[in-house]
Amino acid sequence: MDAATRRAVRRRADHRCEYCRLHQDQSPLAALQIEHVRARKHGGTDDLENLALACIDCNLHKGSDVAGYDPATDTLTELFHPRRHVWDEHFEWRGVFIVGKTAIGRTTVQLLNLNSDEQLQLRVELHDEH
Repeated sequence: MDAATRRAVRRRADHRCEYCRLHQDQSPLAALQIEHVRARKHGGTDDLENLALACIDCNLHKGSDVAGYDPATDTLTELFHPRRHVWDEHFEWRGVFIVGKTAIGRTTVQLLNLNSDEQLQLRVELHDEH
């Protein structure tokens, strides 16, 4: 993947993780990563449409997954796709918690562990700074 593509992905995401919304400035020790929404091993490409910006936590939890089980219905459900879905339609903030509003949102929150102790602690610290 060339530098121009990496820059385009970062700009498009406004330098925020497209899953948990962590801004690069809030992650000074680790650069946000370019991730494949659909992993290469599943036929994903390096096209801009298949790339997203993700923090280390979200990227590691997501891995090559494209689906998971909705914790409310136990139904196999696709994960949030930053190019096809609108964040606010699937998630909402409740304080420092990210809550899934739809099956896609709930599944993504659970599979990516968006409310891990570490992420909640970071959000509390960031909130207290403002």
